[in-house]
Amino acid sequence: MNIAIDLGSDRTRVYIENRGKVLDEASVITYDVDTHEIFAVGDEAYAMIGKTPVGIRAAHPLDGGVIAQSDLVEDMVDILLSEVCTVKISNPRVVTAIPCELTEVEKRAVVNAVSTFGARRVYLIETPKAAALGCGIDITSPHGVFIADIGSGTADIAVLSLGGMSVSKSVKKAGSAMDEEIVKYIRKQYGLIIGTNMAEACKKAVGCVAPPAPPQTFRVKGRDAVSGLPRYVDVGGEEIMGAVAEIANNIATAIRDVLERTPPELISDIYTDGIILTGGLAKLQGFARLVGAATKLRVRVHKYAPDCVIMGCGKAIGYIDRAPAQGVSPLLTAY
Repeated sequence: MNIAIDLGSDRTRVYIENRGKVLDEASVITYDVDTHEIFAVGDEAYAMIGKTPVGIRAAHPLDGGVIAQSDLVEDMVDILLSEVCTVKISNPRVVTAIPCELTEVEKRAVVNAVSTFGARRVYLIETPKAAALGCGIDITSPHGVFIADIGSGTADIAVLSLGGMSVSKSVKKAGSAMDEEIVKYIRKQYGLIIGTNMAEACKKAVGCVAPPAPPQTFRVKGRDAVSGLPRYVDVGGEEIMGAVAEIANNIATAIRDVLERTPPELISDIYTDGIILTGGLAKLQGFARLVGAATKLRVRVHKYAPDCVIMGCGKAIGYIDRAPAQGVSPLLTAY
């Protein structure tokens, strides 16, 4: 039995062969800073962010799609896999997605983290490839496909053909950076201190990159920066749009840059098919319109955008035993 893992900065998802997606939890771990005892992982740990006592810390061990604290990631992966693998899986082969522009050292860190569960071999697949497979696209054909996976840690953009990436780019600021900008905006504009969890909830509720119709508001609760007392403010969608606009525009510009570097033979395919957006941030209101305005192409958001990468990793399991055809780039990199 083989396993697929999507180690995202925000969510960790697991797919088991013949069972489908079996886990979707926050990439958070809560631990004792002195003894390193693990208190909680996943959604349970996420609920503890900003609420832990002295000596206990809730942390995101992945940042920008890169492993920031390898020991914590290893513990998190081991615990989460133990929860879903009720029957001991002996030496599984593991497929895991990685951002486009990781260094060899960063790739090795991912391999080491996944191997703690006793993996016989680890196979890496770039996020855009996995996302395209999850959309049901045959990326091994000579037909050009333009896909942008916009997640919490990174936005990975690529033009795919013959199982490889013709042009690619990775933007290091995406969903999590937007949350931080919302925190800064609320403090500067209203003198209210909030946490990233509240900022994320606000982004999901009224976040947009185009004026909402009808206007929407979200009640943000936090601590007054002057008095230190609890307070709330009602924030409108247009305010959040202003806070996240720079990051959204940078991603749209990166998508246009990739398009401008695409070989003309593949451009004709992309002109016909348009651009596919996947990832949780792709569903942000108005994002598809923003990308469409920047590229002058048809843009569509996949119905199950947040799950495309993990479902694609699951489909990539079927390619483990397939030797790549002559002249075709390998879909997976074995470690």
